Amino acid sequence: MEKSLYQKLGGYDAIAAVVDDFTGRMIADKQLGRYSIGLCTNSKKKFRQLIVDMLCEATGGPCIYTGRDMKTVHTGLNITESDWQVSVKLLTATLDKFKVPQKEKEDVFAAVSGLKSDIVGR
Repeated sequence: MEKSLYQKLGGYDAIAAVVDDFTGRMIADKQLGRYSIGLCTNSKKKFRQLIVDMLCEATGGPCIYTGRDMKTVHTGLNITESDWQVSVKLLTATLDKFKVPQKEKEDVFAAVSGLKSDIVGR
């Protein structure tokens, strides 16, 4: 039986580590950091946990994403194509840092790319 992407990525702890690195990069990024201005520590923790749960579920793991749908969450943020491309670049850097093989990187991007139309331009 073939392993799920969740298993290939190393399970929950590995996904959480990737999300920690990725969200840190987004918050520190000159262009994307504007979306985290004003978030308290608790809100940042909730944001991080929602991303962990979403990636865990999207990759075949046991988590259940309980957040709002992507359209609702991103409406009013006016996320641009440029913002999307920066986030792709940052996620690529994170996956490279953790030495995620190319096939699994492609699978991660396939799992999240379907969300783009619900995120960009809202």
